[in-house]
Amino acid sequence: MSFATSLSGLSANQQKLDVIGNNLANINTLAFKGSDVNFSDLVSQSVGGSSVNPMQVGLGVTLGSIAPNFSQGGISNTGVPTNVAIQGSGFFVTGAAGDRSYTRAGDFSQDANGMLITSDGRPVQGYTAVNAATGAIITTGQPTNIVVPPGVLRPPVATTLFGAASNLDANAAVGATFTASPQIFDSLGTSHVTTITYTKSAAGYSYSIAVPGADVTGTPAAPVVLKAGTLTFTPAGILALVDGAPAADVAVPPPAAGWKDGAAATPLTWDIMNANGVATLTGFSAPSQTSSLTQNGQAPGSVTGISIDSDGQIVATIGAGQTAILGQLALANFNNPAGLTKLGSNAYGETAAAGIPNVGVAGTGGRGSLIGSSLEQSNVDMAKEFTQMILAQRGYQANSKGITTADQLMQETLNLKQ
Repeated sequence: MSFATSLSGLSANQQKLDVIGNNLANINTLAFKGSDVNFSDLVSQSVGGSSVNPMQVGLGVTLGSIAPNFSQGGISNTGVPTNVAIQGSGFFVTGAAGDRSYTRAGDFSQDANGMLITSDGRPVQGYTAVNAATGAIITTGQPTNIVVPPGVLRPPVATTLFGAASNLDANAAVGATFTASPQIFDSLGTSHVTTITYTKSAAGYSYSIAVPGADVTGTPAAPVVLKAGTLTFTPAGILALVDGAPAADVAVPPPAAGWKDGAAATPLTWDIMNANGVATLTGFSAPSQTSSLTQNGQAPGSVTGISIDSDGQIVATIGAGQTAILGQLALANFNNPAGLTKLGSNAYGETAAAGIPNVGVAGTGGRGSLIGSSLEQSNVDMAKEFTQMILAQRGYQANSKGITTADQLMQETLNLKQ
């Protein structure tokens, strides 16, 4: 029995050394999670006796568990736009539906078609559908492949809302004028300069909104006025009335003759009231000036590069300094990540022990945040592994000594008959 007991100790410590060796071999593997080995004793044999307490002799040791340690690995900056690291819990989702795997390694790149892929060519999953009303990414439903072809032409977005935050001098002489010129885009992406002309009157200000005649069908010589009206301020300089009614955003019709380039006539709104219900126009005793111009349209442009932000959003650079969100990475959480099975190539597979994957976006549902242009390193602690290696080695030596001693006792027993 002593032979078998010591042999089980040799086998268990050998397997621990194998695990330690694998941990050390992957000390530079991206997002690698080292494993910890725990032993458990085998069932003991009762040898009887009259003792009050059970009299048992152990029959050896076996592996209790080899559990991955999912502690956070170090984060290193790579400067590569498509690289991304997870800070906290969660896994990237890769592979199409029915062939899913999960990974912490975010060394992604793009293939010839612009699809975001892992280092071994598996498609990275995320959300790419856009809500037509808000322009936000729809993050419900099943994730799909993320495709952002470099150089693809981004379609134009027609302006529907424009504004100018201005102060109109309350002390200006009657008849004095001031202009603000926000740029807008039509449905074909052609830009037009709208000119808002404010004229001081005894009751406040009048306004007119016009576009160049050359931009309108028929090319009239004079600017084409789209909308005109009046503005009335309170004695405190707060906008009170627009066109005789309580201050509110103003509907501005497109040119009646249509745009010269053939673009669709898109109705416009002059944004006078901000999200807090405060007017962007004031009538204080200060020089007339415009502090900001806004509009929600966009000219066509090519995608020149992408980056990934902390929410996993794929942010594309379009044209000269413009950006657009084209998609968002999906992350998965598991009730028991230690129950996942290792598939190689930094990937994990689902098991019943791990539970059902909870798929969503970063920063929600207990999922961690993301760090763009960075990668997570291995969490293997070299000092710890070497310490465990020494302990396993000494355990192996002790059990081998037990076999040697048992052999000597056996030899002594055989010599009794001589």
